[in-house]
Amino acid sequence: MGVYSFLDVQASIVGPGGAFSLGSEAGAAEEGITTAFVGEKNTMTKGAGAAGMHSLHASNAGKITLRYLKTSPTNAQLSALYNFQKSSSGNWGQNVIVVSNTVRGDIVSGRQVAFTKHPDLTYAAEGGMIEWEFDVIHLEELIGTGVPDVNV
Repeated sequence: MGVYSFLDVQASIVGPGGAFSLGSEAGAAEEGITTAFVGEKNTMTKGAGAAGMHSLHASNAGKITLRYLKTSPTNAQLSALYNFQKSSSGNWGQNVIVVSNTVRGDIVSGRQVAFTKHPDLTYAAEGGMIEWEFDVIHLEELIGTGVPDVNV
């Protein structure tokens, strides 16, 4: 079965105005990083009889959500990047985010990535987390096979 650890997760963002790490060393909250496709890959159309048809959709659009502890310096980096990029449409939607698990062999790549908005901020008894959400035009995910069992 293998072992999973967030310590093996590496992530980065590169775009107009900055490039920096987003992975396990960046002060991530327990909820970590989520990648998700936003649409179905297939539409099934049923005919009047027993016939049917599948339609394969070309879109690979998705969302990437990054969650950091309130005190993580990564929040300041992302905030500065957001403020720089929103200053001109020439800077918007050009980010690349890559997330990988080097031990498991997972790789996620997002191209033409844009901030959805500046995150909501909560000031409460506990620091909590700050959640950054991105829209992704081209999302590719490959789940690795993991490290072979050396005890076999």
